[in-house]
Amino acid sequence: MAKQSKSRLWFLVHSWLALPIWFFVLIVCFTGTLAVVSQELVWLANPDVRASKPGADAERLSYQQVLDALHKAEPQMVVRTLSQPDGSHFALNASVTFPDGTAPTLYVNPYTGAIQGKVPSFNFEAFTRALHGWWLVPFTNGYSWGWYLVSLLGLPMLASLVTGLVVYKKFWRGFFKWPRSNHGRRIFWGDLHRLAGVWSIWFIAVISITGTWFLIQAILADNHVTISSEPIVPVIAREQVPAGVDGGPAPRIDLDEAARIATTAIPGLDISFISLPGTAYSHVRMGGRGWYPLMFQTAEVNPYTRNVDSQFLLADRSALEFVTESMRPLHTGDFGGLVIKLIWAFFGLVLTLMVLSGLLIWSKRTAQATAAALKRSERQPRQQRPATVVEANP
Repeated sequence: MAKQSKSRLWFLVHSWLALPIWFFVLIVCFTGTLAVVSQELVWLANPDVRASKPGADAERLSYQQVLDALHKAEPQMVVRTLSQPDGSHFALNASVTFPDGTAPTLYVNPYTGAIQGKVPSFNFEAFTRALHGWWLVPFTNGYSWGWYLVSLLGLPMLASLVTGLVVYKKFWRGFFKWPRSNHGRRIFWGDLHRLAGVWSIWFIAVISITGTWFLIQAILADNHVTISSEPIVPVIAREQVPAGVDGGPAPRIDLDEAARIATTAIPGLDISFISLPGTAYSHVRMGGRGWYPLMFQTAEVNPYTRNVDSQFLLADRSALEFVTESMRPLHTGDFGGLVIKLIWAFFGLVLTLMVLSGLLIWSKRTAQATAAALKRSERQPRQQRPATVVEANP
């Protein structure tokens, strides 16, 4: 009995040591929920992020009109990229370089072209994503150990989904089985845990599979293995760069003409980012989503010949690449605007609640078992004391 009691105590110590893991999972789930809507939270807090209309009838400027407005406001400024975040309510982001060497990203109003502010180097959006994705551990030589630590959770999460479905027989009957509130807290949290789990089956599958892919991605990258088939675009040949009237390169086509050429070559392309030529031998790179919202397509437009010298379409991906490139937007919900983000955030809260309820059930059960084991260990010495023998007088 003493050996069994000691074994039970060691098992309980082992159970309590899992407490940090439970809290780690809880924090990862909660920070992931915040990361999904972090951009929207920044939008609520910072007016510079908003695409505010100057009037009810105002229309969005074209990319060339925005570029002209930026050059008019800051003639010495070099614009490197223009991009539209996922959602028309966000201001444009413009990566620029000033003569003093600083290279900030600016918030630009898409209706007026006015510069509304600078993107902080590390704002709330970056903080939540870094905290969730790699626990703020810096990347010094390849992927950080924080990235590995978080992405490893995809494996036990996937295993818990499978084992949960095996343990919970005929789980489909639990979709509308609400928690019982009059049978004690343990029963309530248990019912809530099962209800949240049933409704989150699809979401847990998506998050665990995509999270496991992030682990594989890190392993491949740190071992210098790539599965990308994206072509390397050569620079424009010198003979294709005509000389201008002053001996310099000839004027390039404007961004609107380049956008027209790109959308003609790639029907259905919704251009959301543009990289301007950095040299006289560089292309105008344009990209965006098409009919498949999880992946981007790109086109490299020659600013002199008006040809699309290179493009990377959905059809150019291999089957493996088609799957792996879909992983990140599926994990973050960043592919269908605000509605998809709110759905991901809601089920992220449900998943957080499920982990919290599991933690409460486990901690209460372990605490009760620990208390019972300690009581048994206190009673054991008293039961083993020898009885006092009273001898009768002859």
